[in-house]
Amino acid sequence: MVTSPPSVVVVTGVSRFLGASVAARLAADPRIDRVVGLDPHDPPARLLGLLDGVERIRADARAATEAIAELGAEAVVHLAVTSVPDPAHGGRAGMKEHNVIGTMQVLAAAQGAPNLRKLVVRSSTAAYGASFRDPAVFTEDTEPRAVPRGPFARDILDIEGYVRGFRRRRPEVAATVLRFAPMISSSAETSLTRYFSQPVVPTVLGRDARLQFVHVDDALEVLHRSVIEDHPGTFNVAGSGVLMLSQAVRRAGRIAVPLPETGLSTAAALVRRLGVEQIGLDQIDLFVHGRVVDTSRLIREFGFTPRTTAIAFEEFIQSHAEGSSLTADRLAAAERAILDGIRQVRAAAGGDH
Repeated sequence: MVTSPPSVVVVTGVSRFLGASVAARLAADPRIDRVVGLDPHDPPARLLGLLDGVERIRADARAATEAIAELGAEAVVHLAVTSVPDPAHGGRAGMKEHNVIGTMQVLAAAQGAPNLRKLVVRSSTAAYGASFRDPAVFTEDTEPRAVPRGPFARDILDIEGYVRGFRRRRPEVAATVLRFAPMISSSAETSLTRYFSQPVVPTVLGRDARLQFVHVDDALEVLHRSVIEDHPGTFNVAGSGVLMLSQAVRRAGRIAVPLPETGLSTAAALVRRLGVEQIGLDQIDLFVHGRVVDTSRLIREFGFTPRTTAIAFEEFIQSHAEGSSLTADRLAAAERAILDGIRQVRAAAGGDH
């Protein structure tokens, strides 16, 4: 469905790559008069160039009500959602405050904005959880088979619940929820891309998860279309096809280090020692159980087909080809982490007898 694009768009989370990139694309669209970025933090220097055409207001979600109302926003794009706890910003408590409470405040502001016509919210396929009870493929109507144990997935379920409440209160607003698969590309910087950038990749013994990715450029295109067109509803956003974790590791030219599932915390410690500072239960469960979603609703409603999971991953590994070399320091760190992990698993097993 195509209607006139909004003249004033507010984008939250512009201090991060995704938010800055979306705001920049919208600002470059001549059909949109004004794009305002709302974020409590200043963007890093590497993103400032993207935001040349974007007005920036340094304000947290608590100030969103006043800011969105005063700006006369016709569309709000809520991207200020973080997937991993950051010790520098309050750890898990800070993450929940940012994700859940922040979303509540943004939606309250949107509810009171008289000119609002569109609401676009970033969600994640993590909403389906990851467990041995999962179906082969999730559709947008599939309920999680088990309560997700990861904090990000639980936050996503809360966020989507608040959006459902918003839809009931403002049914005339086209509210779009986009459940993104893990994003990947030559430029993406996430815990997932850092995981596959390491020369030694910990995996779970006896498991070979099915994975899907979405190319960052395709995610940006879907977000852009969600603003300039009307696509109310909830949509899975992923590249078609599946990569097994073992295939992904092999194609990336990395060395897999299988660890017993009882040593999942050891796997997380190993990843951190290899340079990936933040990895949590959501990512670990994904690497154990995998997750595949159906995207036929997206393709039908948006008239757009993202590039395949295999193509998106291939671009990523080509841009990180130099990272496959094992330096002496990295190999030594990996060996130490692996030995520590083996000792911890053996100690845990010994304590069970």
